[in-house]
Amino acid sequence: MDTTTTAIDGLVVLTMKQVSDDRGTVRELFRASSYAATLAGVGPWQQINATETRYGAVRGLHGEAMTKLVAIVSGRAFGVYLDARPGSATYGAVVTVDLEPGTQVLVPAGVCNGFQSVSEGGSQYLYCFDQEWVPGMAGTAFTPLDEGLGIEWPVAIDPSDPAQVSAKDAGAPRFSDVSTTLA
Repeated sequence: MDTTTTAIDGLVVLTMKQVSDDRGTVRELFRASSYAATLAGVGPWQQINATETRYGAVRGLHGEAMTKLVAIVSGRAFGVYLDARPGSATYGAVVTVDLEPGTQVLVPAGVCNGFQSVSEGGSQYLYCFDQEWVPGMAGTAFTPLDEGLGIEWPVAIDPSDPAQVSAKDAGAPRFSDVSTTLA
């Protein structure tokens, strides 16, 4: 496994071991010994979710009070990460990652996670959580449509199209409006 640090403190991009032959490819999604240093202090995964997301659709930006390991299982996506942790040395930083099978991102608690599916056939996105998600849990959400973040989504987004962005995500606060009060 190869690891790459990013402009957000604690956000790490992981390239997984994979072996291909004439039949296809085998990818390691998780191996405890490989993750020992990268995940030091992160407890065992308590919940694992998978989403199927159609081409051009956006999910996020959500920053719950839990650590996440995210990966693409099928297709491709454009991942976006926003450091929304008040007091963080990298507060307000935005990192984008082209996600494809074999690439994972370790997302620290409080860093917002979002993505857009960029595969014509859609994509499958895997989330591993170190805590179980419960309604009303601590965290924050910001609209992915905030121009002040400078995100260049690969597929144009129609904010009125619920097949592209949920009303909840479109109507979430703009980080650029609230960031000065949170810093």
